[in-house]
Amino acid sequence: MPRAAKSYLVLATQRSGSTLLVESLRATGVAGNPREFFECPPSTGRPPQPREWFTGVDDESILRLLDPLEPGTPDTATPVAWREHIRKAGRTPNGVWGGKIMWNQTPLLLARAAGLPARSGDGLRAAIRDVIGSEPVYVHVYRPDVVSQAVSFWRAVQTQVWQGHSDPDRDSQATYHAGAIAHIVKNLRCQEHSWRAWFAEEGIAPIEIAYPVLWRNLTAIVATVLEALGLDPKLAPPPVTERQADHRSDEWVDRYRQEATALGLPT
Repeated sequence: MPRAAKSYLVLATQRSGSTLLVESLRATGVAGNPREFFECPPSTGRPPQPREWFTGVDDESILRLLDPLEPGTPDTATPVAWREHIRKAGRTPNGVWGGKIMWNQTPLLLARAAGLPARSGDGLRAAIRDVIGSEPVYVHVYRPDVVSQAVSFWRAVQTQVWQGHSDPDRDSQATYHAGAIAHIVKNLRCQEHSWRAWFAEEGIAPIEIAYPVLWRNLTAIVATVLEALGLDPKLAPPPVTERQADHRSDEWVDRYRQEATALGLPT
């Protein structure tokens, strides 16, 4: 068995299926502790809140469906302390580090990495290396059906449940809104385009994983990633999380596609 790589980073957009992958990698006990280490701005110390996904949107029919902003608690850690926490928290005892990042989180990574001593460069790739401590194996998870992805996002941003099953009462209050879904479709497409442009610019050929392939072949995909890390692919576990899509999501997707055709909304 080849020597294990030191690190890997899952690159994705929200609701692309990346949680299915990282939770199964975590369950191996040897593939790091992959988390979204770069999602919390230091001003609040918490992940983006519902209304922050709709910055610049003034449509009250959308905003009234979203929880109000809360101040949070500022994160005052120094850049070095921030880096050391990430390195320690993402590592398993065998020394393998795992993490996950969305494109919208890259400005936060760049800003905080800028304060680190002895930088290797100013760009995103240098920031990743300087924070993690090595050049990682890059794993790209994407969802070809962006409308389904956006519907999943819109339900999650209303219920504030991003993993597992939501409370039935709160989920029942989630409301279809074509304008909100259209906004999210544009956001997700922009993020995915940015990842692919960055890969081309940097000459990076990541492990590419499409969502439909991932959820149907999760154990085999995890085995592929483990093998790329020099780990035993036989350690890939059975699925540890479930898809959250249901009949209601399917109805919203069909409805949006029909309205998008009639109204010229993005798909």
